[in-house]
Amino acid sequence: MKAAEAEILIVPGYTNSGPEHWQSRWEAKLSTARRVEQAEWTKPVRDEWVARLVEEVNRASKPVILVGHSLGATICVLAASQIGPRVAGAFFVAPPDTENPAIRPKHLMTFGPYPRDPLPFPSIVVASRDDDFCDLPVAEDLAAAWGSLFIDAGAAGHLNAESGHGPWPEGSMTFARFVSRLTP
Repeated sequence: MKAAEAEILIVPGYTNSGPEHWQSRWEAKLSTARRVEQAEWTKPVRDEWVARLVEEVNRASKPVILVGHSLGATICVLAASQIGPRVAGAFFVAPPDTENPAIRPKHLMTFGPYPRDPLPFPSIVVASRDDDFCDLPVAEDLAAAWGSLFIDAGAAGHLNAESGHGPWPEGSMTFARFVSRLTP
């Protein structure tokens, strides 16, 4: 599949993705990409965020590729049973451990626990060895449960602009390879 043959839904996490974040950069570069906007970025409500994603997927006129970062990846997984047939693939980066009582803000725990069933579409999980929001073994376990390809990004923090991943060329290349292997 080519990116132009799909609607690429950028699904940011808690507080949205700023202009220097790789998600914002990809959205600007990919002609068929659009952001799933949430009503409240700093006080997320699980059911509202899931419903918003379902609405955007149902609005798509082409196969959908999800690009979820952090809580955005969580939302995609929570919505998977409702959107599966319309989704060609999902690229998840730095999913948080929503069951860790030490996670901050603590409100993120209201998005757990994760479903542990295999996802109804191909997916990749990219995670870091030193992400404050999720230990690598937890991310590996989630990827295995979902049937996702797991990619260890090394010591890369939360894989966002603050950790130096604004441009993130390695992520862009991995995403391009993933998309090229999807079928519409």
